[in-house]
This record gives sequence, structure tokens and C-alpha cells, in this order.
Amino acid sequence: MRGQNVGANAGAMQLLEELFRAFNDHDAEKVVSLMTEDCVFEAAAGPEVFGARHTGRAAVQAAFEAVWKGLPDVQWVVTGHFVAGDRAVSEWIFRATRPDGARIEVQGCDLFTLRDGLVASKKAFRKDRPVVAPKV
Repeated sequence: MRGQNVGANAGAMQLLEELFRAFNDHDAEKVVSLMTEDCVFEAAAGPEVFGARHTGRAAVQAAFEAVWKGLPDVQWVVTGHFVAGDRAVSEWIFRATRPDGARIEVQGCDLFTLRDGLVASKKAFRKDRPVVAPKV
């Protein structure tokens, strides 16, 4: 995994690595344990200009559990992290199979705000690419 891991940023880099391990393990309790009580998650898709906003640990946990239920094999393959003060960026490839068998594979990134060694906000962005039809 590529990333900037210098001095004071080392703890933030470890936080991001642990967070993505929890995402890929589909461990919602672990995910929210790495976030502040008042955390905000803005999903890549949704009805608002910012996608869909989930506020607080319970709402964020429910949002990720819904993703994992609908896309049970979803994984985020991290290609890099960058930390600058209380802000961080993670770049990844999102891979999943929809219930109809179509595959999703797109690049994306998260913009994070960090506070007291935890994630305070996560804003997700990903490419809009047609799904890959299932093999017959």
C-alpha cells in the first residue's frame, strides 16, 4: 500500500489502514469504533448534492450494513493514503457483484476529517462507470 507516513501522520495512516481492514471484513462495529460519536458519512450516491448523509455511529453502522447486505462480496482495494494535518485522502478500487450478477469495478476516493485520533467525517466519491454484465 502506497502512502505518506511521516512523523505525526503515522497514527492517522494506521487509523486509515485499520478502517479499511474493517470495511473489507464487513465489521460495522469495528468501523464505527474508529469514528467519533458525532461522525458523518456522506455516501457516493444519494438524492442530495452530497449523496446521502448519515450522522452518528448508529446511522453510519446501519448504512454500511446495508451496503454489505446488498453487495455481500464488496471490497475496497486501497491504492494509497495521504494525510495532511487533520485531513486525509484514501484512494481505492471498489469491487462488488450486484444481486443480478453484474459486476461493479470503479476507482474512487474518500476525503476524511480526523479528530482526536478518530474519523469525524468520511465523504465518498467514485467514478460513474457502467456495470459489467454477468457471464452466462
